[in-house]
Amino acid sequence: MYRFCSTYGGGADGWQVWVDMKQLWTVFLTSFRLGLTSFGGPVAHLGYFERTYVEQRRWLSLEDYSQMVALCQLLPGPTSSQVNFLVGLQRAGWPGAVLSWAGFTLPSALFLYVCAVFAPHTNGPLIVAALHGLKLVAVAVVAQAVWSMAVRLCPDRGRTGIALAGMAVILLVGGAFSQVGVIVLGALAGLWMCRGVGQQSGNQPSVLGRRSGWIALALFCLLLAGLPALAVLIPDRLVSLMDLSYRSGALVFGGGHVVLPLLRDAMVPAGMLSDDTFLAGYGVVQAVPGPLFTLSAYLGATAAPPGTSSLLWAATALVGIFLPGMLAAVAGVPLWQWLSKHPAAQGALAGINASVVGILGAALYDPVWQTAVLGNTDVVIAATGFFLLERWKVPPIAIVALCLGASIPVGLATSP
Repeated sequence: MYRFCSTYGGGADGWQVWVDMKQLWTVFLTSFRLGLTSFGGPVAHLGYFERTYVEQRRWLSLEDYSQMVALCQLLPGPTSSQVNFLVGLQRAGWPGAVLSWAGFTLPSALFLYVCAVFAPHTNGPLIVAALHGLKLVAVAVVAQAVWSMAVRLCPDRGRTGIALAGMAVILLVGGAFSQVGVIVLGALAGLWMCRGVGQQSGNQPSVLGRRSGWIALALFCLLLAGLPALAVLIPDRLVSLMDLSYRSGALVFGGGHVVLPLLRDAMVPAGMLSDDTFLAGYGVVQAVPGPLFTLSAYLGATAAPPGTSSLLWAATALVGIFLPGMLAAVAGVPLWQWLSKHPAAQGALAGINASVVGILGAALYDPVWQTAVLGNTDVVIAATGFFLLERWKVPPIAIVALCLGASIPVGLATSP
């Protein structure tokens, strides 16, 4: 995919190097901007991604993006980070995948590392009001994404019914595995209700083959089994940190809020840090954009013994918790691509696309709406943000400024 010149100077090869490096820089910068502005958790992140990668950049079709989301929903690990990783992989190969992950992850990871080192106070009415404004940003972004995807992915009664049924199942049943069950049920319903529906899936050729998928799966299993054994053979706390971080990332379904209790149960009883320290980090991570899994950078830095490099510990925990999800995503892509090329699977994929709309719709209500909208003023702020995003195509960063500017004065005025 990449051709680097063997000699210095101009010519076609030199131009190709410039084009490839420019593309990599574009991938990193786009992801970095998302990492700076994507507030609201994994569901909101998917809304930001749909707006950026599908509507603005047009790097993916909506069908390709929806199936990428559906695949990552089925896998362990942080869904939004996996989707962002695969977008970078599709756009610019393996270097693009790494840069896309780094761009989206570094802003919050660095901030949390600084918090661990300097332990700033995050209490007070101003902080509370600002956090509430960021939650309203998530309401507007997720609502716009749900609306946009529903219009295009649920154009008939059958797919609309699948989306509504999936949303109802999640809201009524709940649980970490409900999303996986909804996607499976959506695929089965699509086989029955969406026969003959033409899908535009797989328009972009995958950069992954079956060999890459099998290698990724082998590495996933090898590390999952090998790191605990290595931690026993080498009784070093840094190795133990890598082991517990990797196992937490490999065995969790449902996103960052699910992995946090696992990290607490692994680190606090082991004496790596106190409950107060863990809860302080959990509070700080709510205030930053990007993936919740970056809390691992805070935990790794605070768990570093005196006299050791806190940066090394933070990086070890960060890589350890994200690595299994990325390997799982790479392993899943070839199978997904194979399914998308078979006519018998087209109805199932149509049902999966509709079920993803239902999943996002359920998340819009719970937890996004329920935790953010506390009164009529919040309804007005969130609705204004949605209208500006949908009708006027205002950049999300402007919605962040709007919601903060509107909610902070209200929050300060009503605080005791």
